[in-house]
Amino acid sequence: MTAARAQDGLRAASALVIDDETPALDELSYLLRTNFPIDPVHAAQNASDALRHIQERRYDVVFLDVRMPELNGIELGNVLRRFAAPPAIVYVTAYEEYAVRAFDIGACDYLLKPVSRARLRTALERALGPRAALPITGPATGRPGPAAGDDSSDLIPVETAGRTRFISREQVLWAEAEGDYVRLHTADGGAYLVRIPISHLEERWSAFGFIRIHRGFLVSFKHITEFSVTGSVHMVMVGGRSLPVSRRHVRDVRDRILRVGRRS
Repeated sequence: MTAARAQDGLRAASALVIDDETPALDELSYLLRTNFPIDPVHAAQNASDALRHIQERRYDVVFLDVRMPELNGIELGNVLRRFAAPPAIVYVTAYEEYAVRAFDIGACDYLLKPVSRARLRTALERALGPRAALPITGPATGRPGPAAGDDSSDLIPVETAGRTRFISREQVLWAEAEGDYVRLHTADGGAYLVRIPISHLEERWSAFGFIRIHRGFLVSFKHITEFSVTGSVHMVMVGGRSLPVSRRHVRDVRDRILRVGRRS
């Protein structure tokens, strides 16, 4: 029995992931393969490749980006829904404005990137039912599955020299906003640019000790080694780097530092 085989002897659901951006394609495929009874998980980077896959076999669920070359995701979704036995469709995109059109063509769910494991579980339940979203556990894998809502091993794919590398949240000291991107600064001195708005990253990581100190900075609180005030300028030291704390966030940062001090 494979790692992704459904439990209790049931057939695993099959999935096709379609996205023209390699990091997003790799991340979603990885999450499906390693956390849920989905087997196989195939990938395509454009509509032509996707349709070739779909002609070769039937998929239970298709995860579909919106903005792609050739046919866009909405157009491809319209093609898929005309099949005699159409797959469940889940849209995965960085753009909110296509949600109404997606649901108009019968999409089961609409996910905004970056996608957390907990949110992906909800989408699978809506598309295929609760059994399809069971975490992989027990003898089928030889390892425990993640607890509900647990994203402790959250991974972000980054492109470096033409290769995709996965950076875990635990490696990140702070994130710096650069428009619709963030630059992740890691403990080994690396700095990786990824397409994730800092507000989305804050929502995704706030439960794991990351706090906003400025509109341009999200930091791992446990890596703050100093909090200083010079005149009206507030700063924190993280990984040997001084980062500004905006007036709006000073009170929250100071209060959290004081609470840690009282406990120690």
